Amino acid sequence: MAASKCTRLTGSLVKQLLDSVDSVLFDCDGVIWRGDQAIPGASDVINLLKKNGKRVFFVTNNSTKTRKMYADKLAMLGFNASEEEVFGTAYCSAMYLKTVPKIQGKVYLIGSNAMRQEIENVGIQTIGVGPDPISGAQTDWANVSLDPEVKAVVVGFDEHFSYMKLNKALQYLCNPSCLFVGTNTDTRLPLEGGKAVPGTGCLVRAVETAAQRPADVVGKPSNFMFDCVAKQFSLDPARSLMVGDRLDTDIMLGTNCGLKTLLTLTGVSTVAEAEDHLKSGCPNRTGMVPDYYVDTIAELLPALQG
Repeated sequence: MAASKCTRLTGSLVKQLLDSVDSVLFDCDGVIWRGDQAIPGASDVINLLKKNGKRVFFVTNNSTKTRKMYADKLAMLGFNASEEEVFGTAYCSAMYLKTVPKIQGKVYLIGSNAMRQEIENVGIQTIGVGPDPISGAQTDWANVSLDPEVKAVVVGFDEHFSYMKLNKALQYLCNPSCLFVGTNTDTRLPLEGGKAVPGTGCLVRAVETAAQRPADVVGKPSNFMFDCVAKQFSLDPARSLMVGDRLDTDIMLGTNCGLKTLLTLTGVSTVAEAEDHLKSGCPNRTGMVPDYYVDTIAELLPALQG
């Protein structure tokens, strides 16, 4: 369906868009919920999409929850969803380790227990989760004890991130054959009231800086996250829609992978930001411009109920 970029999605356009896709991928926080509260009407949208024969998936850069934890939260908030429809960066990192490089060894993990569970679920042992305080003299740190079976360093969100973890990651990555994976590059996690805390991207960038190596990133806007869904469920990008609240992750993922894109204004990004990107004419910025936008995904309801 032909349309200019950053078009307000209203009226008959909603039905036209939904008729043009078979699969819809939703980001979670800021799109279908905020914190522990569902966006009003969001569960009805997801449940009706499924009732109308659409396939629905949930794609999130949050690495602190397993697929099951997300499925449980979705159920609690009234969404008809299964564990297999959830693709978080904890799970996608495990899929990357299992399929792309297929490592034969352990992972040094800077991340959460959820990441440890997902990686160990595919038969790969991890070390490193939990606090790791500094010890010994500075002259000893470069000779810290390392596990010779470690073949990869994986960095996700880690509330216990420390200088010693950064140092150990550096020492492992001095071996050029050691794989380096980051879950995502989001630098800030937005909170209610306009506040924010440092995001996983800050931790990934710290390790990249110390190791003087770039990470292989699996989360949005990396193509790998969509590929993870597409390969398991045989998705056609041209008949898929990405719905998100962030231009630099959700919308960019859709652009990178050839999906239609819809920005909802219940989260981080604004129409003004999208229009600025559009006016710039810069390819690195125009990829962050959505095809359509809505105030909230509840605006899809009339077309689904009709």
